[in-house]
Amino acid sequence: MNIFTLTAVEFKKIKRSKILLILIAATVILWLPNILNADLNFDMSDIGISPENSFFIQGFMGMAWFIYPAVMVVTTVILVQTERTNHGILKMLALPVSTPLLCLAKFIVLAVTAAAFILFMTAGYYIAAAAAGALNDYSFILAPDYVLPFAGKLYLASLPMLTVFWLIAVCISTPIFSVGVGLVSIVPSVLINNTKAWFLYPMGYPFYLIMTEYGEVAENIGESQMELIPWIPVAAVITLTCLLISCLYFGRAERR
Repeated sequence: MNIFTLTAVEFKKIKRSKILLILIAATVILWLPNILNADLNFDMSDIGISPENSFFIQGFMGMAWFIYPAVMVVTTVILVQTERTNHGILKMLALPVSTPLLCLAKFIVLAVTAAAFILFMTAGYYIAAAAAGALNDYSFILAPDYVLPFAGKLYLASLPMLTVFWLIAVCISTPIFSVGVGLVSIVPSVLINNTKAWFLYPMGYPFYLIMTEYGEVAENIGESQMELIPWIPVAAVITLTCLLISCLYFGRAERR
């Protein structure tokens, strides 16, 4: 089996999972409070940000800091547990299938799921902005040529974080501990992002990106720059290292 066939099989395995429902529920949970409290965005004159930019930033800030990472932690564990439930991994290992390729195929499913979630959040933003505008007689909608590229950058910035979550789920076989470690790893991101070593902590990349954008659109907040060097090389090393270790470790516990 090649990587494309394995990936197609992995997508079939999650058809009956709750992943899609989790993505939709998280999108509603994020944007519904923003709709109901949209009038608060008119009180940001001291920060120097327009109501529409504030609505966008506040929504994506909540997503980038906790909701997006938390949903990916849960999704990652679900993907891994599809093999461990009813000893499915043993059946897969009995087939002439490359274990590293199987691990990589599952990660591709995770990466596609993350992209789908960001698309849901972006679509949710436009629905929420339209609803908030109708309630407050003001247009909160930003142009797609600004929102879509930013959503794309947010996704790319989150890939190293996804590899770390994947490594945790592969190495920790107990679901509750795997979820716990993943969720706990999200918490320090705000503190670490305020240090010069922020690029060493991939769980903080999405939130750092949105905070950088916040500084650019708000006149009275100090700007912070995302230095591509050493961020990009470090992120690449973290991504490749986590994927390599995951592929080497995947299925090892079941073989014993």
